[in-house]
Amino acid sequence: MKNKILFLALSILVLFSCKNKTEIKTLNSTSNEEEYGEVHQKEEQHWTYEGETGPEHWVEIEKQSDCDKIRQSPINIIDVDAVVDTSLNPINIFYSSDVKIHDVTNNGHSIQYNFEKGDYITLDDEKYELKQIHFHEASEHTINGVRYPLEMHLVHVSRDNKIAVLGVMAIEGKSSEPFTFLENYLPVKSGETKPINSTFDLNLNLPDNKEYYTYGGSLTTPPCTESVSWYVFKTPITVSLNQVKQLQELMPLNNYRNEQPLNGRIVKHYIPH
Repeated sequence: MKNKILFLALSILVLFSCKNKTEIKTLNSTSNEEEYGEVHQKEEQHWTYEGETGPEHWVEIEKQSDCDKIRQSPINIIDVDAVVDTSLNPINIFYSSDVKIHDVTNNGHSIQYNFEKGDYITLDDEKYELKQIHFHEASEHTINGVRYPLEMHLVHVSRDNKIAVLGVMAIEGKSSEPFTFLENYLPVKSGETKPINSTFDLNLNLPDNKEYYTYGGSLTTPPCTESVSWYVFKTPITVSLNQVKQLQELMPLNNYRNEQPLNGRIVKHYIPH
């Protein structure tokens, strides 16, 4: 009888001990999963155009970036404050009518068309190859406080990795045939790349009047790299309301960075002779 009572007591003790170990293991597993989840969320955090990952927080997210430095873009260009510089030259633009667009991609921030080698500009006798064009809606630069419905950026890079960007404003008006050509390859879902391999004459998306403003600034998206030469055309091109809306449906709403302080920089103004 005593042996039966002793066996029963030991069995209860063993069961109780196993139950406690299981509960402790479960608690530890939950804690580890929660901790991993927090780390995983932090690793996946990426910059956007709104909220806690918007432009005001880019420097926190992109810790090795230039986003908090003093020569940032975009800016508000005030015409009367821009210095007319007669020593400036026209931008020598060498865009062929038959250079191929390699592909179009939606990187989650903008629609971007990537070009094969062939189109380029020269600045002070230095060659800058056209790498890609992309769009911001509404415009990033403002002129006399006016924000245009759309701004196209044409990004060029020299052999020694200097960056020059042409900024082209667009207003709503007559439909643009070149834009119609580009939009034939849309829609592209976020994260998707679609091959094009068709020729395109980018000259048709430039204003006839090549008057421009120029200043030293940065890329307008992280890592906000400085030492970028900006050339913003004063005269906008026209696109239809439907063309603006089609881009708007594919890109984040208001994918523009707000005006950055000049911090003593001078905006120069080129007026064709």
